[in-house]
Amino acid sequence: MNFKSLPQLLDYFKEESTCKEYYETIRWNGDVACPHCGCVKAYRTKRGFRCSDKDCKKDFTVTTGTIFHNSNIPLRIWFAAIFLATTHKKGISSVQLALDLGITQKSAWHVLHRIREMLREKSPQMLGESKTLETDATYIGGKERNKHYNKKRSKENLSLTNEGKVYKPKKTIIGIIERNGKVALRHVSGETTQNMVDFVTTHVPQDATIYSDEAPAYNQLKRFYTHDNVKHALNIYVEGNVHTNTIEGFWSVLKRGFYGIYHQVSDKHLERYLDEYSARFNTRTLTSQERFEKFLVDTESTLSYKRLIK
Repeated sequence: MNFKSLPQLLDYFKEESTCKEYYETIRWNGDVACPHCGCVKAYRTKRGFRCSDKDCKKDFTVTTGTIFHNSNIPLRIWFAAIFLATTHKKGISSVQLALDLGITQKSAWHVLHRIREMLREKSPQMLGESKTLETDATYIGGKERNKHYNKKRSKENLSLTNEGKVYKPKKTIIGIIERNGKVALRHVSGETTQNMVDFVTTHVPQDATIYSDEAPAYNQLKRFYTHDNVKHALNIYVEGNVHTNTIEGFWSVLKRGFYGIYHQVSDKHLERYLDEYSARFNTRTLTSQERFEKFLVDTESTLSYKRLIK
């Protein structure tokens, strides 16, 4: 198989049996392992597999314990959804995915969130191979001056809007990016020194060089890293090798996706969307097939609809 487009992918995965055989190779590579107990001794049945361990003896299929678990949607449609969600640079909405694949919007929304569960980093990734990184924060949300009067922040009580509801400030996202490398993102309560230092020290080794803007939250980075900043307040955006243009470019893609594709993202699911954008960016040098196969390796995680909406 060697596909570069969605029609080529669908031409190859015409039958459900072909999808299952392919996914068995990706998941187990010939060594079928029981998802219930981990035993590698299993035998094939008419409906899938059965564990040979005398204390288990449970039935399972290749989709058990994965993002495809308990789904009536064919694997062919799932594979097409993964291809679309991971190749569209700014993402794809559940409404558009439903139209493209012939499923309901509710199903498409659930499918996309399961795909984001697949894209989630299972452990903190370490950045800094190039030894030069940039860090910055951005804010997601409408501008105060563009809001209706009732939605604006009350001048009498800053914790409320003019209509008396709880005022929700913009969402703060901090990020670290390697020049010509990967990115890591996190949704935090605010651009504070503690949030920034904790995030950076989790992802960056202490022999790295970090550039930022002049915000006070980054001053403590000098304790752990070679740190310099660029003076945006003085309209200085590049000073030799010191700039944050790489991460500013990433923010532009992220915001165009949030505002143009998803329109509104709740605090509850924001981290999932950040996982989606960082995963796409971090695999941008791979071919469509390489990216598709890489993500399929990480499908062993379940996400029920009840857990999504509770």
